[in-house]
Amino acid sequence: MQEKIIADNPLLTVWDTPHQTPPFSRIADAHYAPAIKEGIRMAEANIDAIARQSEPPTFENTIVALEKAAESLDRSTALLLNLNECCTNQQLQQTVLEIMPELTQYENRIWMDRRLFARVETIYQSRNSIPFDSEQTQLLEKYYQHFIRNGVNLDAEKKQRFATCTEELATLTETFNQNALHDTNDFTLHLTDSADLEGLPDGICHEAHDEALRRGLEGWVFTLHAPSYRPFLTYAANRKLRERMWRAYNSRGNRGSETDNKSIIARIVALRLEIAQLLGYDDYASYSLCRTMAQDAPTVNKFLDDLLQASLPFARQDLEEVQQFARQHGADYTLQNWDFSYWSERLKQQRYDFDSEALRPYFKLDNVRQGIFDLYGRLYGVSFVERNDVEVYHNDVKVFEVRDGERLMGLLYLDMFPRESKRSGAWMTEFRGQSFIGDEEVRPLIQVVCNFTKSSADRPSLLTFDEMETFMHEMGHAMHGMLSDVRYPSVSGTNVRHDFVEMPSQVMENWCYEPEFLNTFAFHYQTGEPIPTEYIDKIRRAERYLAGWLCVRQLNFGRVDMAYHTIRQPLPAGADIERFEHNSMVELLPTVEGCCSSTSFTHIFCGGYAAGYYGYKWAEVLDADIFSRFKESGIFDRDTATAFRREILSRGGSEHPAVLFRNFMGRDPDNDALLRRCGFTA
Repeated sequence: MQEKIIADNPLLTVWDTPHQTPPFSRIADAHYAPAIKEGIRMAEANIDAIARQSEPPTFENTIVALEKAAESLDRSTALLLNLNECCTNQQLQQTVLEIMPELTQYENRIWMDRRLFARVETIYQSRNSIPFDSEQTQLLEKYYQHFIRNGVNLDAEKKQRFATCTEELATLTETFNQNALHDTNDFTLHLTDSADLEGLPDGICHEAHDEALRRGLEGWVFTLHAPSYRPFLTYAANRKLRERMWRAYNSRGNRGSETDNKSIIARIVALRLEIAQLLGYDDYASYSLCRTMAQDAPTVNKFLDDLLQASLPFARQDLEEVQQFARQHGADYTLQNWDFSYWSERLKQQRYDFDSEALRPYFKLDNVRQGIFDLYGRLYGVSFVERNDVEVYHNDVKVFEVRDGERLMGLLYLDMFPRESKRSGAWMTEFRGQSFIGDEEVRPLIQVVCNFTKSSADRPSLLTFDEMETFMHEMGHAMHGMLSDVRYPSVSGTNVRHDFVEMPSQVMENWCYEPEFLNTFAFHYQTGEPIPTEYIDKIRRAERYLAGWLCVRQLNFGRVDMAYHTIRQPLPAGADIERFEHNSMVELLPTVEGCCSSTSFTHIFCGGYAAGYYGYKWAEVLDADIFSRFKESGIFDRDTATAFRREILSRGGSEHPAVLFRNFMGRDPDNDALLRRCGFTA
């Protein structure tokens, strides 16, 4: 019977596909649950064999063996969880809800296995007498700490409670995610009066009309997906409609319906706190941060507070300037949340003669993609070739083979357009990570997912400058994974300390402001004319526009995250989540009842950034400093790029990030680099 399950399930067989890529056409939704359950059985058999072997524990027979023990399970799980984010349906969602508790139970059994831990601990205690290299040292430390942090030393009663908490948490975080997606898809703004379109660029109106046609409606349909929502808030002159859209977006998960996330937040926070306290920590942040560069909550809070102190005067100045401009142009009201994007964009247009929509024709998606590919070619010598013979999970997806000369570096899956089966935002992930254990080199299968405006019959996909910057960011993550060159999967690619992972992606954003780069691909999609020099000058002049405002906005998200995860008593039943969030922020605009970001804050409640959202700003300090070296030597300088690849990108988590940084820069970070870039210093 077991042989039949394996033979009938493509997730459990060897794939006869190019580079062993997933054969999506053969994989049905019904295959995932049995494949993962079989994967758990196989992994546990392998791990049990490791634990009860008679040979003394060594790095190879224990640590390396653990790295390979769950290969089948990891493959099936990666496919399921990634598709659930970008191409889900009711059956996949139900499968995830069904399987997450089983996966959590499996993980608890592994990490609480005293036999297994005894072998790891023996190796760990002898680490100073064995000449381990840095990669082995980091991997050993990672396994040892993982056992400790997952309750291996707890007594039987606490182990049981730890397991119960983690199982419930696994279900709640996925429910939170599904609720946020449901509420994103559940709202549309259907307009039939062309007067309501005042201020909106023609391209946005065309897209809204196409959306209406897809839904069998007359007029125009706007949604809460980024390519529709953001331009509406930025350009729509109708203030009441802007308010309606803003309230809908900022009430996701907070509508008092079956998909309301407020009680789920309280429970998630309580469970995380209990898990931390079971392990002897005061709060969840203390538990989470001890494995980061920052190391503890006081360091993070001081970092956020110092940056807030530096940026807040500039943020208040930004608000006052936008408010004055609005009043000068007939806005006899105090700016609300749904007004700021509209009036700040108009001020930007006047001050810098800068129209974000006027740039779109120069950022055709295909050209931007090729420009990014060419940039990586100039920096690292890699090439990208489209592969039409590799199966995809949706027709929108394109696949590119990445090579360094004759060497295959991996495959890149690009999924660029919104749909109801995909959550909002942009992210990078992988179907398979890089590793090189023994003689078997495994190259990664990297996925980049965005939500850009889709092509229409008469217009290709055209990006805003911000979207182009987002694409650059996610490709930075992708190449961190693609250029990885280590042995062990647990420390390859983006498997680094949490407040270091955003640095390679944020470094790449700097090229977006460099004329030498923009001139390589930014051509008008109709005329082929290069982007005018004066447009590039406007981009550079406007680079610091609203720098204070945007910094405080990002810091507020980090402060809210830390507030939830530094509490030392559970939130009371029926806790006022809105008030908790607002009390954690420095709000510059009036509070709006019924609206908050927490109830759709997927990064921290289901996306792995709990007590880690500060990492975006932390990594900005590092990226501002690192890019200064590129600026000094030339933004296309191959020697600098080679050093960056060798010392950072290829190393993954095989060394402490502080060491990687010093290896590249020759010193510790300059914390003022970000302040100088933002204009917060003289």
